[in-house]
Amino acid sequence: MSRLGIEHPPQGWNSWDCFGTTVTEDEVLANAEVLASRLLPVGYDTVVVDIDWYDPTARSHGYQQDAPFEVDAHGYPAPAPGRFPSSAGGAGFALLAEKLHAMGLRFGVHLMRGIPRRAVALDLPVLGTDWTASQIADTSSTCAWHPGYYGLDHSHPGAQAYLDGFASLLASWGLDYLKIDDMLAPYHADAIEAWRLALDRAGRPIVLSLSPGTALSTAHVRHLRRNADLWRISNDLWDRWSDVEEQFGRLSRWAPLQSPRGWADADMLPLGRIGVRAERGEPRDSLLTPDEQRTLLTLWAMARSPFMIGGNLPETDDATLDRLANPALGRVLQESVDGSELWREPVEDRDDGEVVVWAAREADGPARFVAVFWTGPTEYHATVALQDVLGDSVAAGHGAWTAHDLWDSGVVGVRPDLTLALDVPAHGVRWLELTRS
Repeated sequence: MSRLGIEHPPQGWNSWDCFGTTVTEDEVLANAEVLASRLLPVGYDTVVVDIDWYDPTARSHGYQQDAPFEVDAHGYPAPAPGRFPSSAGGAGFALLAEKLHAMGLRFGVHLMRGIPRRAVALDLPVLGTDWTASQIADTSSTCAWHPGYYGLDHSHPGAQAYLDGFASLLASWGLDYLKIDDMLAPYHADAIEAWRLALDRAGRPIVLSLSPGTALSTAHVRHLRRNADLWRISNDLWDRWSDVEEQFGRLSRWAPLQSPRGWADADMLPLGRIGVRAERGEPRDSLLTPDEQRTLLTLWAMARSPFMIGGNLPETDDATLDRLANPALGRVLQESVDGSELWREPVEDRDDGEVVVWAAREADGPARFVAVFWTGPTEYHATVALQDVLGDSVAAGHGAWTAHDLWDSGVVGVRPDLTLALDVPAHGVRWLELTRS
């Protein structure tokens, strides 16, 4: 187990893909109810309120310049009461967290690096000190895409005092999961370490997730493991095949490093009803085809990336919910080890795609998992030798191999020469569990 007990990659729902900056308390609870009834049994247990929950003027398609953020007397963001009525009277998110916990769910929020500019403009006092917000802010450190924050001057002791008080406040709300943005691109080691210290002092185990992962290098893995539980490895991922295809290369680099010491995060699952009031695009069902969705989910599971659903669950079709509830996803995500890309190669007579083969094994059992992906735009017939995915000695040992299809129930025949013949759909995958009798 890791320091905070994060044995497996987290699974849950996040408000960003469907509601952007605008989600309301009623919408959070409506999604939580579907999560608890349909997906909690297969491991989805976390609900995350994403960015700008403290902005009473939030709108879709962007951030508000000079937004009148709700902040408390010490400069900490407070839920906008018009959107989160249970926060009235200084209750913060405590009552919402209590409702989610009663459903068997965990509660998370998004924050930005640093301190709200509004707190600095008001020069609010830093809790428990004689310093003020203007003394601990680094006004030269700003986010390239969000206009509401300054960085903190971590050489000033008041900066750590500010974060310590904030972490204590979050713990008092019953927070279980914290996603902090503008931490990795560029890489802010001082801010990461300061938040780690603040959470360690807060007296409640809170999962720490860092974003965004633009061009994040594996060279940071030791520092990340010491300070966080999961970290993004890309920009925002949306419902475009090109976005999914780009993650093959990133996950091939990060998958061998996955462990309870920390999880590389390939970003949210833009599935179901998204874009309702989002940053990007109009309201729509995910533009990924069913086969592309299977590819995304299989790749994330084999690489053991966290699963955070981005769609508005009450409006998401049953076929997508059933896809997300495939028990094989949770099993491989939670119980497999050694997930890795074995090879990626073009096909001699096809110049429109590549075959990409991944394998993993059951941690405490004999099963092996194999995923054969095809990135081309039309179906491809693939032949895969068991020796190539299992090794000569394993494949040729005693007993017959059986291949169970993990997406379409049934058995795939293993030919006498120990090969698999698979029709792989466009942008699709054939996902198999291999067992031996």
